Amino acid sequence: MPLFARDTADALNADKVKPGKVPSYVKDHRQRLRERFDAGGAAAMPDYELLEMILFRPLYRQDVKPLARRLIDAFGDLSAVLAAPPARLRAVDGVGAAVITEFKLIEACAQRMARAKVLNRPVLSSWSALLDYCHTAMSHRETEQFRVLFLDRKNVLVADEAQAEGTVDHVPVYPREIMRRALELNASALILVHNHPSGDPTPSEADIIMTQAIRAAADALSITLHDHIVIGRSCELSFRSEGLL
Repeated sequence: MPLFARDTADALNADKVKPGKVPSYVKDHRQRLRERFDAGGAAAMPDYELLEMILFRPLYRQDVKPLARRLIDAFGDLSAVLAAPPARLRAVDGVGAAVITEFKLIEACAQRMARAKVLNRPVLSSWSALLDYCHTAMSHRETEQFRVLFLDRKNVLVADEAQAEGTVDHVPVYPREIMRRALELNASALILVHNHPSGDPTPSEADIIMTQAIRAAADALSITLHDHIVIGRSCELSFRSEGLL
Protein backbone atom coordinates (compact mmCIF):
# COMPACT_ATOMS: atom_id res chain seq x y z
CA MET A 1 0.00 0.00 0.00
CA PRO A 2 1.39 3.49 -0.84
CA LEU A 3 2.51 5.46 2.21
CA PHE A 4 -0.02 8.26 1.70
CA ALA A 5 -2.85 5.74 1.40
CA ARG A 6 -1.56 4.03 4.53
CA ASP A 7 -1.75 7.35 6.43
CA THR A 8 -5.38 7.77 5.39
CA ALA A 9 -6.24 4.17 6.27
CA ASP A 10 -4.64 4.54 9.67
CA ALA A 11 -6.68 7.68 10.31
CA LEU A 12 -9.90 5.90 9.36
CA ASN A 13 -9.13 2.92 11.55
CA ALA A 14 -8.28 5.18 14.48
CA ASP A 15 -11.61 6.96 14.24
CA LYS A 16 -13.63 3.83 13.35
CA VAL A 17 -15.75 5.79 10.87
CA LYS A 18 -16.88 5.13 7.34
CA PRO A 19 -14.75 6.55 4.51
CA GLY A 20 -15.67 10.13 3.73
CA LYS A 21 -17.22 10.85 7.12
CA VAL A 22 -15.55 12.98 9.77
CA PRO A 23 -16.76 12.50 13.37
CA SER A 24 -18.75 15.45 14.66
CA TYR A 25 -16.49 15.92 17.70
CA VAL A 26 -13.49 16.24 15.39
CA LYS A 27 -15.29 18.73 13.13
CA ASP A 28 -16.43 20.82 16.10
CA HIS A 29 -12.99 20.88 17.70
CA ARG A 30 -11.34 21.90 14.46
CA GLN A 31 -13.86 24.63 13.87
CA ARG A 32 -13.23 26.04 17.36
CA LEU A 33 -9.48 26.12 16.72
CA ARG A 34 -9.96 27.88 13.38
CA GLU A 35 -12.22 30.48 14.99
CA ARG A 36 -9.67 31.14 17.74
CA PHE A 37 -6.90 31.50 15.18
CA ASP A 38 -9.00 33.85 13.04
CA ALA A 39 -9.88 35.96 16.07
CA GLY A 40 -6.51 36.15 17.84
CA GLY A 41 -3.87 34.81 15.46
CA ALA A 42 -0.99 32.55 16.43
CA ALA A 43 -0.22 34.53 19.59
CA ALA A 44 -3.45 33.29 21.13
CA MET A 45 -2.56 29.62 20.70
CA PRO A 46 0.07 27.31 22.23
CA ASP A 47 2.42 25.35 20.00
CA TYR A 48 0.50 22.09 20.20
CA GLU A 49 -2.71 23.74 18.93
CA LEU A 50 -0.92 25.31 15.97
CA LEU A 51 0.55 21.88 15.30
CA GLU A 52 -2.94 20.41 15.41
CA MET A 53 -4.04 22.84 12.70
CA ILE A 54 -1.07 21.84 10.54
CA LEU A 55 -2.08 18.20 10.96
CA PHE A 56 -5.66 18.87 9.85
CA ARG A 57 -4.78 18.47 6.17
CA PRO A 58 -2.70 15.28 6.10
CA LEU A 59 -4.87 13.58 8.75
CA TYR A 60 -8.23 15.02 7.83
CA ARG A 61 -10.47 12.36 9.49
CA GLN A 62 -8.52 11.88 12.70
CA ASP A 63 -8.41 13.48 16.13
CA VAL A 64 -4.89 14.89 15.89
CA LYS A 65 -4.58 16.36 19.39
CA PRO A 66 -2.84 13.25 20.86
CA LEU A 67 -0.34 13.20 17.99
CA ALA A 68 0.36 16.92 18.34
CA ARG A 69 1.11 16.47 22.03
CA ARG A 70 3.35 13.45 21.34
CA LEU A 71 5.34 15.48 18.83
CA ILE A 72 5.77 18.43 21.20
CA ASP A 73 6.83 16.06 23.99
CA ALA A 74 9.35 14.40 21.66
CA PHE A 75 10.93 17.54 20.18
CA GLY A 76 10.17 20.37 22.60
CA ASP A 77 8.45 23.03 20.52
CA LEU A 78 6.76 23.68 17.18
CA SER A 79 9.84 24.86 15.30
CA ALA A 80 11.80 21.79 16.43
CA VAL A 81 8.99 19.52 15.22
CA LEU A 82 8.91 21.11 11.77
CA ALA A 83 12.71 21.00 11.46
CA ALA A 84 13.14 17.44 12.76
CA PRO A 85 14.77 14.90 10.41
CA PRO A 86 12.28 12.56 8.71
CA ALA A 87 13.83 9.50 10.35
CA ARG A 88 13.17 10.89 13.83
CA LEU A 89 9.66 11.97 12.90
CA ARG A 90 8.84 8.47 11.66
CA ALA A 91 9.77 7.12 15.08
CA VAL A 92 6.77 8.95 16.59
CA ASP A 93 3.64 6.82 16.59
CA GLY A 94 1.11 8.20 14.11
CA VAL A 95 3.55 10.01 11.81
CA GLY A 96 3.56 8.82 8.20
CA ALA A 97 4.73 10.08 4.83
CA ALA A 98 1.92 12.62 4.39
CA VAL A 99 2.64 14.25 7.77
CA ILE A 100 6.37 14.44 7.07
CA THR A 101 5.75 16.02 3.65
CA GLU A 102 3.50 18.64 5.26
CA PHE A 103 6.13 19.52 7.86
CA LYS A 104 8.95 19.73 5.32
CA LEU A 105 6.82 21.93 3.05
CA ILE A 106 6.14 24.39 5.87
CA GLU A 107 9.80 24.34 6.91
CA ALA A 108 10.89 25.11 3.34
CA CYS A 109 8.40 28.00 3.08
CA ALA A 110 9.60 29.46 6.40
CA GLN A 111 13.22 29.35 5.25
CA ARG A 112 12.43 30.98 1.92
CA MET A 113 10.43 33.74 3.59
CA ALA A 114 13.27 34.46 6.03
CA ARG A 115 15.87 34.34 3.23
CA ALA A 116 13.86 36.75 1.07
CA LYS A 117 14.22 39.39 3.79
CA VAL A 118 18.01 39.41 3.46
CA LEU A 119 18.82 38.37 -0.12
CA ASN A 120 19.86 41.25 -2.39
CA ARG A 121 19.70 43.71 0.50
CA PRO A 122 22.45 45.43 2.52
CA VAL A 123 23.12 42.89 5.23
CA LEU A 124 24.70 45.17 7.81
CA SER A 125 21.57 47.36 7.93
CA SER A 126 19.23 44.37 8.33
CA TRP A 127 21.21 42.41 10.90
CA SER A 128 18.22 41.19 12.91
CA ALA A 129 16.62 39.78 9.75
CA LEU A 130 19.88 38.00 8.97
CA LEU A 131 19.99 36.44 12.43
CA ASP A 132 16.35 35.36 12.10
CA TYR A 133 17.18 33.67 8.81
CA CYS A 134 20.21 31.90 10.26
CA HIS A 135 18.17 30.61 13.20
CA THR A 136 15.36 29.44 10.90
CA ALA A 137 17.79 27.58 8.67
CA MET A 138 20.21 26.17 11.25
CA SER A 139 19.23 26.30 14.92
CA HIS A 140 17.48 22.90 14.99
CA ARG A 141 19.95 20.97 12.86
CA GLU A 142 21.31 17.85 14.56
CA THR A 143 24.70 18.08 12.87
CA GLU A 144 27.01 21.03 12.29
CA GLN A 145 26.73 22.97 9.05
CA PHE A 146 29.09 25.71 7.89
CA ARG A 147 27.66 28.45 5.68
CA VAL A 148 29.27 31.44 4.03
CA LEU A 149 27.39 34.62 3.15
CA PHE A 150 29.07 36.36 0.20
CA LEU A 151 28.61 40.16 -0.04
CA ASP A 152 29.38 42.68 -2.76
CA ARG A 153 31.07 46.08 -2.34
CA LYS A 154 27.85 47.57 -0.95
CA ASN A 155 27.51 44.71 1.55
CA VAL A 156 24.52 43.33 -0.35
CA LEU A 157 24.10 39.58 0.02
CA VAL A 158 24.75 37.99 -3.36
CA ALA A 159 25.00 34.34 -2.30
CA ASP A 160 24.39 32.17 0.75
CA GLU A 161 25.97 28.76 0.45
CA ALA A 162 26.48 25.75 2.68
CA GLN A 163 30.18 24.96 2.37
CA ALA A 164 30.34 21.83 4.51
CA GLU A 165 28.31 19.37 6.58
CA GLY A 166 29.75 17.71 9.65
CA THR A 167 28.97 15.66 12.74
CA VAL A 168 27.35 16.66 16.01
CA ASP A 169 30.45 18.58 17.10
CA HIS A 170 32.69 19.10 14.08
CA VAL A 171 32.51 20.34 10.52
CA PRO A 172 35.45 20.36 8.07
CA VAL A 173 36.19 23.80 6.60
CA TYR A 174 38.73 24.63 3.88
CA PRO A 175 39.73 28.32 3.62
CA ARG A 176 41.10 27.83 0.10
CA GLU A 177 37.72 26.62 -1.17
CA ILE A 178 35.94 29.58 0.46
CA MET A 179 38.34 32.03 -1.19
CA ARG A 180 37.99 30.30 -4.55
CA ARG A 181 34.22 30.66 -4.37
CA ALA A 182 34.50 34.30 -3.24
CA LEU A 183 36.59 35.10 -6.31
CA GLU A 184 34.10 33.31 -8.58
CA LEU A 185 31.29 35.45 -7.16
CA ASN A 186 33.41 38.62 -7.19
CA ALA A 187 32.59 38.99 -3.49
CA SER A 188 34.15 41.80 -1.49
CA ALA A 189 33.18 40.62 1.99
CA LEU A 190 32.16 37.51 3.90
CA ILE A 191 30.12 36.51 6.92
CA LEU A 192 30.72 33.03 8.30
CA VAL A 193 27.91 31.12 10.02
CA HIS A 194 27.81 27.72 11.64
CA ASN A 195 25.60 26.02 14.20
CA HIS A 196 26.23 24.12 17.42
CA PRO A 197 23.72 21.27 17.76
CA SER A 198 24.39 21.23 21.52
CA GLY A 199 22.55 24.54 21.70
CA ASP A 200 25.49 26.37 23.29
CA PRO A 201 26.99 28.90 20.82
CA THR A 202 30.27 29.26 22.73
CA PRO A 203 33.04 28.82 20.13
CA SER A 204 35.54 26.03 20.53
CA GLU A 205 39.29 26.47 20.18
CA ALA A 206 38.99 24.81 16.77
CA ASP A 207 36.35 27.39 15.77
CA ILE A 208 38.68 30.23 16.73
CA ILE A 209 41.67 28.77 14.90
CA MET A 210 39.61 28.09 11.78
CA THR A 211 38.27 31.65 11.78
CA GLN A 212 41.76 33.08 12.07
CA ALA A 213 42.87 30.96 9.08
CA ILE A 214 39.95 32.19 6.96
CA ARG A 215 40.61 35.78 7.97
CA ALA A 216 44.27 35.49 6.96
CA ALA A 217 43.29 34.04 3.58
CA ALA A 218 40.68 36.77 3.07
CA ASP A 219 43.13 39.55 4.02
CA ALA A 220 45.59 38.26 1.42
CA LEU A 221 42.93 38.78 -1.26
CA SER A 222 41.62 42.11 0.13
CA ILE A 223 38.32 40.49 1.09
CA THR A 224 36.72 41.69 4.34
CA LEU A 225 35.59 39.17 6.94
CA HIS A 226 32.78 41.00 8.75
CA ASP A 227 31.89 38.36 11.32
CA HIS A 228 31.58 34.74 12.28
CA ILE A 229 28.23 33.89 13.85
CA VAL A 230 27.69 30.73 15.87
CA ILE A 231 24.03 29.71 16.04
CA GLY A 232 22.78 27.98 19.19
CA ARG A 233 19.32 26.66 19.92
CA SER A 234 17.82 29.95 21.11
CA CYS A 235 20.69 32.44 20.90
CA GLU A 236 23.78 33.22 18.88
CA LEU A 237 27.33 34.47 19.40
CA SER A 238 29.13 37.03 17.24
CA PHE A 239 32.92 36.73 17.01
CA ARG A 240 33.17 40.46 16.38
CA SER A 241 31.01 41.39 19.36
CA GLU A 242 33.05 39.09 21.59
CA GLY A 243 36.33 40.62 20.42
CA LEU A 244 37.42 37.40 18.68
CA LEU A 245 37.67 39.01 15.26
